[in-house]
Amino acid sequence: MDASPILLVLNETGFETAQDVAKRFSTARIHGLAGRVPMADTQFNETIEHIQLLFKAGHPIVGFCASGILIRALAPVLSDKTSEPPVIAISEDGSSIVPLLGGHRGANELARVLARGLRGHAAITTAGDLKLGVALDAPPSGWRLINPEDAKPVMAELISGASVRLEGNADWLSEADLVHSDDAAISLVASEQPEVSGPTRLVYHPQKFAVGVGCARGCASQELIDLVETQLAEAKIAPGAVACVATIDLKADETAVNDLADHLGVPVRLFSAVELQRETPRLRNPSNVVFDEVGCYGVAEGGALAAAGPFAALTVEKQKTENATCAIARSPKAIDTSAVGQARGHLSVIGIGPGKDDWRTPQATKLLSEASDVVGYSLYLDIVENHITGKTHHNFPLGAEEDRVRFALEEAGKGKNVALISSGDAGIYAMGTLVYELLHRNQEFGGVSDAAKRVTITNAPGISALQACSALIGAPLGHDFCAISLSDLLTPWEVIEKRLKAAAEGDFVIAFYNPVSQRRRTQLAAAKEILLEHRSGATPVILGVNLGRPDETIRVLSLEALSVDDVDMLTTVLVGSSTTRSVLRGDGHPFVYTPRGYSKRIDAPKPTDVSQDTSSPADDSSHETEAENQA
Repeated sequence: MDASPILLVLNETGFETAQDVAKRFSTARIHGLAGRVPMADTQFNETIEHIQLLFKAGHPIVGFCASGILIRALAPVLSDKTSEPPVIAISEDGSSIVPLLGGHRGANELARVLARGLRGHAAITTAGDLKLGVALDAPPSGWRLINPEDAKPVMAELISGASVRLEGNADWLSEADLVHSDDAAISLVASEQPEVSGPTRLVYHPQKFAVGVGCARGCASQELIDLVETQLAEAKIAPGAVACVATIDLKADETAVNDLADHLGVPVRLFSAVELQRETPRLRNPSNVVFDEVGCYGVAEGGALAAAGPFAALTVEKQKTENATCAIARSPKAIDTSAVGQARGHLSVIGIGPGKDDWRTPQATKLLSEASDVVGYSLYLDIVENHITGKTHHNFPLGAEEDRVRFALEEAGKGKNVALISSGDAGIYAMGTLVYELLHRNQEFGGVSDAAKRVTITNAPGISALQACSALIGAPLGHDFCAISLSDLLTPWEVIEKRLKAAAEGDFVIAFYNPVSQRRRTQLAAAKEILLEHRSGATPVILGVNLGRPDETIRVLSLEALSVDDVDMLTTVLVGSSTTRSVLRGDGHPFVYTPRGYSKRIDAPKPTDVSQDTSSPADDSSHETEAENQA
């Protein structure tokens, strides 16, 4: 999980210790309780909510506070220990370091590092680490346990004093504090070959093999999977010993290749034709046909060798079916897949909402934490700065939208995990549509490169300004509404004017985006005049400014009173329909709503005796209304 650790501090005493730790981790950020830790990088007000927010976003948490605070905060949100981030509690003086969660996922090791730095004591509590000196359910990098479900009872037996029989060679198992016996009932197996596992037999495979593949465009996934499985079986190579699937970068988006990788549970690593061409001297089946098609003499054999490294050799030379090829290379040591080739790039198109953390989805925050590069308008990057520490920032000025999106796609095309950040929802007057327009166009007509078109894309929805504005003032969007951008930079004013008249005639509640700018001062006034031709000057208008930010304001006025001078680029304007109501409450604050038609039911005569109601189900409008609500 690529997320920066957060040092959580609740008072000044803990802050001094946190500063000491922060010096040792360049990406760590100190979050302090507002009013008590004024020098923290980020301040928060609600401790429990903030801890939960960080945890859901995947940030490792180091809390300089009592363990109980972290436990009570996180207990309601615990769900999957295999994917949750490490959590550590440290006493304010740094003398005690307690891994609370994720002991086998980095917390124990981090606790030991912190203990050495602070000259404190790492209170490791996981029994396997303490008594066995090894976590059998979490083998070191480069090894895979094929039956993790059996690890826990085996560890319990070993901790209770049972002996073990070691089959095969694995230094990390040999060096553990295990009691060995040739006739032990429990065995630990280290093997490159397929082995039978079971409740008393844990099987570990060193990931030394790379599977190189090639296939025709549109090849059936099962054809490729069957080919690879057959070759693995004939060569007596355990699927768990495969480290990666390797191929040419042109196949980054090939469904069969990606399905094969998912089937084996390994990543795809990509190589350019130039990189594969360097493997030509080691190929057993160089092909002029392949060279004519893609620029190298072998994709399957070349990919396998390139991924397995310079000291690797082909275990299985190229084998083929009608539409697919595969070859298998063995490395003398476990393959570090992050160090060979490149991954298929990924672009996360993230709507961060109007501003505040509470209005950003956990998915958006998680995608931010996983990205290596973040791209956006500088104001938006500032809003999420606490979640993008340690990542490569690419700031673009206002107005450089095309450059921003094109850059993000091309960077992802290089194999990076890129987050493209928009305010609100990226698909509403933001960068989402430009992403897909550039993907749709051919490169010679302004589109992005083929490499950029092969990336995977995730869209994270956000709260748009119209939703935030409506929620803050009541429910003005409770009935039919529309959104219209008044910017004529990309849309001719004649088109905007036509849509304004249609929306006015249709009596829609209207959300105006881009109502004014420093250069555009006439469009909002023109829109007001069009609307006044169809609705009363008393129609409620809501102006939301800096929504979700510290200087947020919201007020209600009439359409007649609406002035361009009341609006700036950060203002969201909602104009009610003819039925929208503004009501002043007893505390002097207004609320605004647009009735949906419930008055027909509220004002209807009430039956005095339900048993005498003889109306047919077809006449009962309540069924229809409920269905609509659910929709």
